[in-house]
This record gives sequence, C-alpha cells and structure tokens, in this order.
Amino acid sequence: MDSNSGVRVRLIDEADATGRLAELYERAKEVTRLDFVPDMFRLVSSRPELLETMLAGYNGVFNHGRLPRETREMISAWTSKVNQCPYCVGTHNFFLQVFGGSKELAHAIETAESPDDLPVDERDRVLLHLLTKLSLSAYRITDADWQRALDVGWTADDLLEAFFCAALFNFITRLVDGLGLGTTVTRSRISQQELPDGSGSATAATVATAD
Repeated sequence: MDSNSGVRVRLIDEADATGRLAELYERAKEVTRLDFVPDMFRLVSSRPELLETMLAGYNGVFNHGRLPRETREMISAWTSKVNQCPYCVGTHNFFLQVFGGSKELAHAIETAESPDDLPVDERDRVLLHLLTKLSLSAYRITDADWQRALDVGWTADDLLEAFFCAALFNFITRLVDGLGLGTTVTRSRISQQELPDGSGSATAATVATAD
C-alpha cells in the first residue's frame, strides 16, 4: 500500500525535482541532517516559494537559538501531541532522543494528557503548561502565566524562542494533518530510523491516530 495514499496534494519525488526545487531539497537535507527529504517538506513541493519559507522557519528554530536542542525537540514533540499529530510526535520524539532526551520522556509524551504526566522537572513543566495554553487558547495567556515561567528560571528571551518553536509546530501540524499526511506515526520516515544508541526506532504503537 502506498504510504502516502490519502495525501491531498502531489508530493514530488527527489528524483523528479529540478531547478529551484532540487536546490531546496538539498537544503532540506542540510538543515535536517538527513539523507532524504521528509514528506512534511514534500507537501509543498509544487510551490517552491512555500517550501523556502518552511525551510527558513525550521532552520531558524532547530539550527540556531539559545535553548538546548533537547528542549526545542521536547517543545516540538509536546506541541504535536497537544495537536494530536502522530506524524510529528514520532518525528520529534526521535530527535528528542537523538539530542539527549530520555526514552522514558519520549514514551510519556505519546500517552500523556497533561505536562503533569511527564517525567520533567518543575521548570520544564511550567513551560509546557504555558505552551499548551499557547496552542489551545493563546488569548487566555495572562501576565501571571508569563511571570510564573520567569519565576522558575526562564528568561524572556527563552520564552520568546519557546513560543516561536511551539507556534511553528501549531502551523506545521495543521498543514500536515489538513493535507492528509499526519494520520499515523508510521508515515514519518524519520520515526522509523534507527536511534544512534542502537535501541531501535522511535516508533511506538501507543501514539493515537489523529481524526
């Protein structure tokens, strides 16, 4: 069965890419440090100008910034879980483990209902509660919410970067799900890769299937 059946737009294969698209595909492999182009990027392959924008956002979040990469991956995986996107949960649970996150945390993200269910410290828990609110009802964020995050040790610059990362994944999960790619974790080719420690892939059957 075609793993991309049900996707609502044309995905251009790497072998068929020419011109600017071929250049952007090479850029996608550079910024993700993978030897293939993830299907998330291929969703906009028929519109290279949109792909260029996606790559700029991805590169800015994951290859630059002040937060540890592990923290950025935790934010991405958790935001994807809040938005019920198995594709993105699988992808970023893989990267979370690659960049130092525990298998315990990755597995907990798959099933947790709240940051309170995650094996994280109070500082991270406060941040993830704030970012959950950002994803579900950003207009309800108060100065008190922001101050609580500052009080546990985050700086305003940290929070700006964390908000940008979570906001980017609110965009990405809606694109992936809306265009029909995000329905199962196994559609994420990244989640099927072997972890560097040889412990197997990051895929877990417990990730819920999106509606």
